[in-house]
Amino acid sequence: MPKNKSHSGASKRFKITGSGKVLRERAGKRHYLEHKSSRVTRRLTGNAEMAPGDAAKIKKLLGK
Repeated sequence: MPKNKSHSGASKRFKITGSGKVLRERAGKRHYLEHKSSRVTRRLTGNAEMAPGDAAKIKKLLGK
């Protein structure tokens, strides 16, 4: 049996913690930042946890 390959696009976007949670970056912090308030850009920093239903799909893509 050949080895399973993880989805390379998903592996760049998501990270799985030691306890099994799936982390993602928040959307909306790539461009047009001069039009967004500082409050909005600060709110978008850091990682967010995926919703449980989506996390199951992501784990499948990553081969976990």
